[in-house]
Amino acid sequence: MTQIPKGANIAVPTQALQVAVAWLCGAGVPDVDVSALLLDASGRVRGDADLVFYNHGTHPSGAVRHLGKSAPGGPGSVVADWLWLDLDRMEPGVERVVVAASADGGPFGQVPGLDVRVTDPAEQTVAYFVIGDAASETAFVFGEFYRRTGGWKFRAVGQGYASGLAGLATDFGIEVEAPPAPIPGPGYVPPPAPAPYQPPAPAASYPPPAGPSPYQPPAPAAAYPAPAPYHAPAAYPAPVDPYSVSFRPFVRQGRGKETVQCDPGIPPGWALLEIEAYHSISTTIESCDAYGRAEDFLLMAYEDDVHARTVALAPRDRPLTLRVEADTPWTLRVLPLTHARRFDGHIEGHAHDLVIYEGPAGVLDFFHGGESNFTVHLHTPPAYPEYDEEDQELLVNEIGEIRVSAPVPGPGLLRISGDGPWKCAVRR
Repeated sequence: MTQIPKGANIAVPTQALQVAVAWLCGAGVPDVDVSALLLDASGRVRGDADLVFYNHGTHPSGAVRHLGKSAPGGPGSVVADWLWLDLDRMEPGVERVVVAASADGGPFGQVPGLDVRVTDPAEQTVAYFVIGDAASETAFVFGEFYRRTGGWKFRAVGQGYASGLAGLATDFGIEVEAPPAPIPGPGYVPPPAPAPYQPPAPAASYPPPAGPSPYQPPAPAAAYPAPAPYHAPAAYPAPVDPYSVSFRPFVRQGRGKETVQCDPGIPPGWALLEIEAYHSISTTIESCDAYGRAEDFLLMAYEDDVHARTVALAPRDRPLTLRVEADTPWTLRVLPLTHARRFDGHIEGHAHDLVIYEGPAGVLDFFHGGESNFTVHLHTPPAYPEYDEEDQELLVNEIGEIRVSAPVPGPGLLRISGDGPWKCAVRR
């Protein structure tokens, strides 16, 4: 394990990496939201798109993504918020990528077990940094990736901001809108103006708190604790919202044909699959049975550059296993459905995507601007999850540029597959 102290730096491979900011959950522990800022040579963002966080999950270049949080367990268990970045695909104008976070419900001094870990696709630790001196800060810069002599390095920063994410973002060139002024009414007394914010000194403003710290960092050689394995109950109950189940994102890179056994912590039910492959003749994903044999095609893409989404059903009695094939290197991500787009009136996309329809029964009007097959499958939750699997219905199966309508009985997942731009509008 490569544990580095505050202020130190280490060379990292120029490839896809995962970054996890982790802490211990419990009563009264603030929630932590991780973000990435892509900076130019002046140390500032080039625009609002250079801030990647839970509400803007993908940078336009595709080189940085926010993957989301792993599901918290009981008090004292580890929870993490994840970023994915591909340093090899970083735009030439990006000189640094800052890993930061904000705390909701209290300062970072109330967040125990705080650390940041950088791993490669094989989950080998590249860099590990423990935060042991957080106090009153509500925003934090954990570390940064920066270019150096044709490669990349990671620096452990550990810099806090008492002004929250707004102060941090402002320092890096993001314009933060002020909240609207209150409307005066009878007896209204304007609040006193806040004192001007004084940025902290770079190295000396946040000394470690006096006396022994209640935070005990893990031993340097201790492995990062994985989430507790998921054990399916005897009778699998229907979730309140089948689209909001959370789990730790799973990322795998490969080339050619590979059978991928996913993280056993992925719970039974729907999971969003996202794959990227470039300059490949074809890209396919198939589900596999208990023996690793291919069963059903989940995705068949023949475009030159593929950035596609589909859905898989994780079984109750074994880990989700997939067969992935492309002629060139590919990246597979298995994500919670919270990463899927939602709509109840109108939505547009391109080629292969998975969207959540939240509206009532009605008619869906589709337009497809491609040349090949265009299909739309509707996936709906089973009435009795402990006995049944999902229900699937083929709503559309047409070829070329088409306009077609299909009835929809109510909410569900729409698995859309085509080779060009498409639109969907609800006609009630």
